[in-house]
Amino acid sequence: MQTEKYRGFSLWGHAILQQDDTLQTARFAASGTIMRDSKVVAASGVLDAFDTGEEAESAGLSWCRAWVDNHV
Repeated sequence: MQTEKYRGFSLWGHAILQQDDTLQTARFAASGTIMRDSKVVAASGVLDAFDTGEEAESAGLSWCRAWVDNHV
């Protein structure tokens, strides 16, 4: 999980392992959570699937920044 502060909000980028079988290549679903004052303001749900956890976390953070830019 990656976190950052942005325009007064705490942003969280999540990577959720998506692997039904140990023989499959691991994929990571991306999501984002936006918090302010320890309260959840918005959460994305699954955004897309990525090959690495870092890519998924970055996509989650990008979604969060876009949400803040469009709602504040």
